[in-house]
Amino acid sequence: MTISATRISLGGAPVDLREFNDAVEYIASRATTRSRVALAVASVNLDHIHHFGAGSRWIGTLERAGSRGEPPQLEWLNLVDGAPLATQARRLTGHSWPRLAGSDLIGPIIARAERDGTRIGFFGGAESTHEQLRTQLAREHPSLLISGFWTPSRDDLGDPERSIALAHEVAAARTDLLVVALGKPRQELWIARHGAETGAQVLLAFGAVVDFLARRVSRAPDWVARHGLEWTWRLALEPRRLASRYLVEDPPAYLAVRRTREADAIPSVTAPPKALPSPSAAPEGRFSAADEYADIAVIVVTYNSADHVGRLLASLRRECLDLRLRVIVADNDSTDGTKALLGAESGVITVDTGGNLGYAGGVNAARAHAGATDAVLVLNADLTVERGALHTMLNRMSLTGAGAIVPRLLNADRTTYHSIRREPTVTRALGDALFGRRDNHRPGWLSEFDTDPESYQHAHRVDWATGAALLFRRDIAEMIGAWDERFFLYSEETDYLRRIRDAGATIWYEPEATMIHAQGGSGASPVLDALLTVNRVRYIRKHRSALYAAAFHSTVILHELLRSRVAVNRATLGILTHPDQWRRLPHSTRTAPTSVPSGHPAGSIIIPAHNEAAVIGRTLRALAPLAERNEAEIIVSCNGCTDATASIARTFPDVRVVEITESSKTAALNAGDGEASAWPRIYLDADIEITTDAVHAVFSTLSSGNLLAARPAFRYDTTGASPLVRAYYRARGRMPSMHSALWGAGVYAVNAAGHERFGAFPALTADDLFVDTIFTSEEKTTLDTVPVRVRTPRSIRGLIAVLTRQHRGTIESSSSSTTVRSMRELAWSVRGPASAWDALTYAALTGTGRVAAARSRRKKWERDDSSR
Repeated sequence: MTISATRISLGGAPVDLREFNDAVEYIASRATTRSRVALAVASVNLDHIHHFGAGSRWIGTLERAGSRGEPPQLEWLNLVDGAPLATQARRLTGHSWPRLAGSDLIGPIIARAERDGTRIGFFGGAESTHEQLRTQLAREHPSLLISGFWTPSRDDLGDPERSIALAHEVAAARTDLLVVALGKPRQELWIARHGAETGAQVLLAFGAVVDFLARRVSRAPDWVARHGLEWTWRLALEPRRLASRYLVEDPPAYLAVRRTREADAIPSVTAPPKALPSPSAAPEGRFSAADEYADIAVIVVTYNSADHVGRLLASLRRECLDLRLRVIVADNDSTDGTKALLGAESGVITVDTGGNLGYAGGVNAARAHAGATDAVLVLNADLTVERGALHTMLNRMSLTGAGAIVPRLLNADRTTYHSIRREPTVTRALGDALFGRRDNHRPGWLSEFDTDPESYQHAHRVDWATGAALLFRRDIAEMIGAWDERFFLYSEETDYLRRIRDAGATIWYEPEATMIHAQGGSGASPVLDALLTVNRVRYIRKHRSALYAAAFHSTVILHELLRSRVAVNRATLGILTHPDQWRRLPHSTRTAPTSVPSGHPAGSIIIPAHNEAAVIGRTLRALAPLAERNEAEIIVSCNGCTDATASIARTFPDVRVVEITESSKTAALNAGDGEASAWPRIYLDADIEITTDAVHAVFSTLSSGNLLAARPAFRYDTTGASPLVRAYYRARGRMPSMHSALWGAGVYAVNAAGHERFGAFPALTADDLFVDTIFTSEEKTTLDTVPVRVRTPRSIRGLIAVLTRQHRGTIESSSSSTTVRSMRELAWSVRGPASAWDALTYAALTGTGRVAAARSRRKKWERDDSSR
């Protein structure tokens, strides 16, 4: 049955537009019709928009609130209750719609229930109110069948088991229609989670009607209601209870409603963007092999985790009763027996990372072995997964179309661990500095930590959560690329989940999926406390402006200063105020590869160069130590040079120089291949600076496993660039595909098996785009180690030259156009006026380069000289 003939969105919340008599008839008829799907009715006013509209904590929760992630057995009828919403609905539809307040509807609904023999129950309110209500109903509706009165306490509602018991009591009383008067948003959330268990055919989320029916609160006079001033009447009657709602919370909701445009007034509940395949069980306790499909690829990072990882693996084997799991454990050079324990576990894929790469580095190393799967789960080694948790998380992902799901984490005593966090901001850092991090009476804009018990009772969207357990869609992971290894430990999940949100996906918290967190996996020490705090600053520096990052840094310093009487805080304060010491904090370390014979280079670096005398020395100086230690074979392939490029390169005694007369990058690449003898091979533009650590990371990754191609992370250096150039690269840096493809960084690498795919470089302008297109997402990766430095053009002329060459390369390539995806990512990157300006600049300059490439009549190598 269709809920509504006219459903629109106001302020980001769905609203069903109905006439008064139509609404009463529909509700009354549903109460007498036996149906598997119950009807839930909500009054949509400004308070409802505040709790369930755009930008709210509970947006989308009601429509996606099935128990254990299963599809909900409720349909929601959302009726207009409030003059601002009725007025905006008229503006958008051209039709006058009545206000349908619960206090107006309840009288006719009760009258129909009395006539039809509908059993009605009342849930919520004080016992004294229910006593008056019982008397009042007996006087006014003597034939009304009342199934019962329930007065749950807040503790009852916060206890899932007690809430289920209450719902079963309602069902046992054979209730047809249940009036739920718990106040917003609690009444709607309780209905969404437990309404189907009550057995009621209709549930009315009418918060104040119990007081009105019992004559404890007076209704506003008709003339007050007609003028849309009922809120002033109620505020005058209950100023202490309602002042915050009407004077603080409702004005922003009013603005959100008024900002709703005709184009936005569309049904707000849509099908999930991606439904996962139905999971199936594997033989009990058996993990899927590398060449089998798995419902979930589970990634665990270990570092001296022998005391914990055995319990985790045992709990995962129990989950195989419902799911096919592939378990990949990346070990960060443990010395406590972890490796021996893992070796004794059947079916576990163990990856030796070749050092201590940190949590992000370990995830990236394991990610290459995920294999055929639609979801990836990252778990701390010190977790124990409770039975059914993974199936519940998968269900929630399928129901909501979320990009990532986080579970409820329990402490060892089974109390809920406060894992939900809000996006870090200066005001939240200031609130935590002044008032501490555990005060749950502050508004959300004054604390990063969400300690509200209600947040942990219901599934809903979150900004992020601690990274002990994260389930994310494989397609999202491929879009946004690798975890950022610069964070080593802490803030890596903040960054990764932000990138998921920036890609247009959502993060959902699932309270019915539970895991016990021993909180011993990372250890504890003053230096780790300092690293946690420093990485918060690094995160803000990555994602916000320099001025904002400076304000955030100062606020974090204030936090430690106010607590400097404690030794740990004093130590952290000292490190925070001396950024030159940050490099001494724990960071990624790699051991030398043991599989490379002594005296033989671990790989080759080929540098094509055409008149690069201005930059070749700078590039080679960074690589000279590798050549001196014979850890890499370095070849500079000069093509058509008429300057001192070759002679400068020869000043480095361990660098080989090849010279050809043809001015062709692809010819230079092929000439370099002809001289090289080692694998893997890095192809590096002459003006790109790469660190030895990044080289080691690439060689290590491509020397083992199934990956055929890779590149390190990169960063744009816009020092000295014009404002428009900086705007272009800011926009480009926000696009996820820029961080997941092989092209665009001036460096990429392949191993011998990868090189066999193409044999020799074809005569194409965009060699990196060509290489990127011949590998699947499972065969290539990006490594977020120390980023290479990409100096951008300084002038518009130089940038247009680069863009013209890039677009010619795209035209020459047989690959499909990325324009649609790029424009979609560009649109998602807009978060305000500044980012909108950057996006417009990007689009305009890209279009200019595209036109210039199309008009160019002769093939040439457009080049930027402004950055050389």
